[in-house]
Amino acid sequence: MSVRKLKPITPGQRFRVVNGFDTITTDKPEKSLLAPKKRSGGRNNQGRMTTRNIGGGHKQKYRIIDFKRDKQGIPATVKTIEYDPNRTAFIALVSYADGEKRYVIAQNGLKVGQVIVSGKNVAPEVGNAMYLSEIPLGTTISCIELRPDQGAVMARSAGSFAQLMARDGKYATVKLPSGETRLILLTCMATIGVVSNSDHQLLVSGKAGRSRWLGRRPRTNPVRMNPVDHPMGGGEGRSSGGHPRSRNGIPAKGFKTRSKTKASNKYIIERRKK
Repeated sequence: MSVRKLKPITPGQRFRVVNGFDTITTDKPEKSLLAPKKRSGGRNNQGRMTTRNIGGGHKQKYRIIDFKRDKQGIPATVKTIEYDPNRTAFIALVSYADGEKRYVIAQNGLKVGQVIVSGKNVAPEVGNAMYLSEIPLGTTISCIELRPDQGAVMARSAGSFAQLMARDGKYATVKLPSGETRLILLTCMATIGVVSNSDHQLLVSGKAGRSRWLGRRPRTNPVRMNPVDHPMGGGEGRSSGGHPRSRNGIPAKGFKTRSKTKASNKYIIERRKK
């Protein structure tokens, strides 16, 4: 994985840092695994704006990803590593021994021609999906299930990884990317390795128009608003705006919104870093 800094031949390219895409092997997705993706522009079924700052953007198609990895015991060969406009990580097209093709989240180091497999009695190698009960302690994992057969929900974005710390009874202790340490059932699955495209955080868009291509409309700074529009609006000249808060008055920094009676609290050993 690498990034490239462009020569400043235009103002928009002066600070632009782009992905090298040196691990991408094709720019044509598998047609059978594409689904249409409708844009709402932030409007509801009455045409009224219900979410701000959404609209426009390049037309995209959704890639159907296999988060469950439920085709167990059947080896699959990696055919391509591809870009996915719907996520920061790269995806891999795999072809199973019975001929079926699926997309999976690609891990760092996954190569075309490599054979991956999921299920029980599997070697802990990059790209293989295993049960937490069988993964060696200290292993770097990603694409983790929170409930058995739910499909991967944690550590799925570019460069994300978690670490399997311990096992006790029917639970495994996992340190998540946020810094939170929590208990997860041993019957949940995870993939070995770090999620691909770890250089994603180094990218610089270079110009405002690139955000528009991604479907993001301009966001007004709340301090610039009028008092009727936001709690931080108004004031003479450049006033600081008081404490940072949301439009409905909930403080943005240091204010805890998590319920003290939430059912999953008992599974969290250590809360995420502030």
